[in-house]
Amino acid sequence: MKNEERVVLVDENDTELGTTLKSQVHTKNTPLHRAFSIFLFNAEGQTLVTQRALSKTTWPGIWSNSCCGHPAPKESYEAAILRRVREELGLDVQNLEKVSDYSYRFEHERVVENEICPIYRGVVSEEIVPNQAEVADFRWMDWNDFLSVLEEDKTNIWSPWVKEEVKRFTA
Repeated sequence: MKNEERVVLVDENDTELGTTLKSQVHTKNTPLHRAFSIFLFNAEGQTLVTQRALSKTTWPGIWSNSCCGHPAPKESYEAAILRRVREELGLDVQNLEKVSDYSYRFEHERVVENEICPIYRGVVSEEIVPNQAEVADFRWMDWNDFLSVLEEDKTNIWSPWVKEEVKRFTA
């Protein structure tokens, strides 16, 4: 049997309370758990945005920041970011830095996201090799154009967390 991914359950202070299977955590009663968001930039200063795979349980087909994920038990946020960016996008991150603490709770189609989710930034220089099970599409955007698109989004094709995260982000 495949070793199924686990997420770390936490309290409001990010103190670990235990773990549970990822497949059982995103429901209408999602417990607070650890996650991360990262915005990746290229040498031209553009940010990478991705469209979530249509097969994903949470927010399928929605556009968002470069990569989101969950640290495994006993894994630091930074190690989880390096692992997930490699798995989802085939990229190695340089100059990884934390931008801000963040937590959120959003509901979409009876699935709740309830996460302690610090925001990071990093730089990449390789060609993207997206994992199609995670990423349906991607594009590089000028930061100011990205902010304008998010502000003008009336169709909700962008994740609600990315709209809040950019307010905490200094380009």
